[in-house]
Amino acid sequence: MTKIVGHRGARNIWPENSLTGFRNVLALDVDAVEFDVHLTHAGELVVIHDATLDRTTEKTGLVRSLTPDARIATRLEGSSDTVPTLAEVLSVLAKNDSKQLHVEIKSDEAKQPYPGITKKVVAEIERFGLAERCHLTSFDVSVLEECRRVAPHIARLVSVNAEWAAKQGGLQAFLENVESLVDIVAIEHELMSAEWEHITQMLPLDRLGVWTLNDEALIRPWLERKIGFLTSDRPDLALRLSREIQSQTQPA
Repeated sequence: MTKIVGHRGARNIWPENSLTGFRNVLALDVDAVEFDVHLTHAGELVVIHDATLDRTTEKTGLVRSLTPDARIATRLEGSSDTVPTLAEVLSVLAKNDSKQLHVEIKSDEAKQPYPGITKKVVAEIERFGLAERCHLTSFDVSVLEECRRVAPHIARLVSVNAEWAAKQGGLQAFLENVESLVDIVAIEHELMSAEWEHITQMLPLDRLGVWTLNDEALIRPWLERKIGFLTSDRPDLALRLSREIQSQTQPA
């Protein structure tokens, strides 16, 4: 059965990567929660998607320039929440031991990995006793190679879209390169559709994820294909459709 992943918590329901969103998504029957981690100059691991504050907060500027006091004073757009630390997020998510965590290690505004971020993320995951529940994720193969060196016992997931695959020498070369590096390959849905037969010849369904699907017309076909993982900003909708499909396929 397809596992449903709440994207940035569940960003079409609650503010993305917010403590409010993470608390609320735990009440849903999702299989996993996905979120993003950056590293500031002050050494804080903070949970936010972009390398800048502009899109998702009421402030502007670089995430890495945030001081602890500035972070606490930076509210998420349309919310009373502030930018959370990784420790704050893990503290919330650790309370429900049925959820897997997809922890994306982000790069800076120049698309360069933050020096030392992997070791710091792994240390926090270990501190909360969550290694067995986590996948460390990235688009960047070098980051995932570092994850394997630092924490070979923590599962890994790579994300890819058409643009990124082209930069890596094409989809086939990319998949061959990551096949032994990661447990899951998460592919943008348009690329997955276009290359479905080729992809499924190389990898089994339980190692494949598709992203990011937010309406019934997109979600239902992938559930019917029994893809391993489906990432959505509307995990509530994906869960409802999954239940409907299951009920339709059960014998009377």
